[in-house]
Amino acid sequence: MPFPSRHQRLASLTKLLTTHVNAGRHRDALGLFSRMLSAPDLPPLTDPSFAHAFPLALKSATALRVPGAAASFHALAAKCGLLSSPFLASALVASYGARVVGGACGASYELTRRLFDELPARNAVVWSAMISVHVRAGDLAAAAWALDHMDVPPTASCFNTVIAAVAESREHPARAIEVYRHMRRVGVPPSFITLLALVPACTVIGALTSIKEVHGFAVRHGMCARSHIGSSLIEAYGRCGSLAAAQRVFDQVHDRDVVVWSSLVSAYAFHGRAEVAMSLFQHMEDQDDVRPDSIMFLSLMAACAHSGHADDALQYFDVLTRRYGVEACGDHYSCLVDVLGRAGRLHQAYELLRTMPVKVTAKAWGALLAACRKHGDVRLAEVAGRALFEIEPENAGNFVSLANIYSGRGMHEDAERVRREMEQRGVQRLPGSSWMLHHKPSC
Repeated sequence: MPFPSRHQRLASLTKLLTTHVNAGRHRDALGLFSRMLSAPDLPPLTDPSFAHAFPLALKSATALRVPGAAASFHALAAKCGLLSSPFLASALVASYGARVVGGACGASYELTRRLFDELPARNAVVWSAMISVHVRAGDLAAAAWALDHMDVPPTASCFNTVIAAVAESREHPARAIEVYRHMRRVGVPPSFITLLALVPACTVIGALTSIKEVHGFAVRHGMCARSHIGSSLIEAYGRCGSLAAAQRVFDQVHDRDVVVWSSLVSAYAFHGRAEVAMSLFQHMEDQDDVRPDSIMFLSLMAACAHSGHADDALQYFDVLTRRYGVEACGDHYSCLVDVLGRAGRLHQAYELLRTMPVKVTAKAWGALLAACRKHGDVRLAEVAGRALFEIEPENAGNFVSLANIYSGRGMHEDAERVRREMEQRGVQRLPGSSWMLHHKPSC
């Protein structure tokens, strides 16, 4: 039998190196790579085939937090003339970028940009890695610029990174829609990940036309039946008040998990359709493979709050915690306080606050304070207000709310006392603001 060639030997060891890395045996991987560097029966380090081993070793070095790993591998790769390999280049960019934790002026960010600028060859994977680093640094302008100035055809991954980052930042969500339309214009087909990132941006700005556009694409490409896309679209339509469209999406989803059911329940609850929301929950209970979770819990509490169904809320609270074992958190208790407060059962709400087994949040005290204002209970309003002053000492709204409750009852001296206390604490009222959406025709 003939002896394996040098390249066959390198391929075999690279495969073993991959096995070590994938199994988390990073010390073994680095030991093997070290032996490969000096093995006389392998090709020289300048051989392009070695470019596939470098990223694997770099991954292990990064996992073990070896100091200066990226810089060492970068120097060795440059010395061996391997930086022209996009496979290795993208790994180096990702490794440098992994240390970027926000702030576009960090040393790691500058090193990554310098490496990227010096690379002799860059494919779409390398560009995508650099765009991800810009996003990690919070430099969305640089990410968008890079996307617009790529010298190779972009991939869906390049666009997805920017769309997701813009959508999550919530600063300019309309920009995410613009990037999506640019993606379509240049002929890059949106993926499942694209739509998952885009729908929340449409929801934030209430862009019903854009939601329909995304929905239409999902239907045409067979994505709408998938639960992740379905639940996102249901929530988006629900937030825009298009309950009929939300129901149609629900009907199109094949495997409805608890997230899909919760999205539709929440949509109806958000618009005061408590009876429909509660009926949906009863239908969901008939499904053997779906169990309610904490999100469904919140949706039901919200439905009861908007409709004044205090007794139903108490019943659901008992059913979900006792029968289904859903652990109630601060938000669930806050919603229940809100339900009881809206129904005028203020002392019951206060007793719940006093005895709840989790930490009482500002949201719960705020719900009680709002209910006291609605029903004119000054004594409990004072208790809730004082609690809020301690939890949120810089929130001017709490001081203003208590002062207004006093004023509404003709207790002007007490109202003035709260305002003076607010001034003495140095709490500033934020000026009012408003915003407007400007729609431009799409091309």
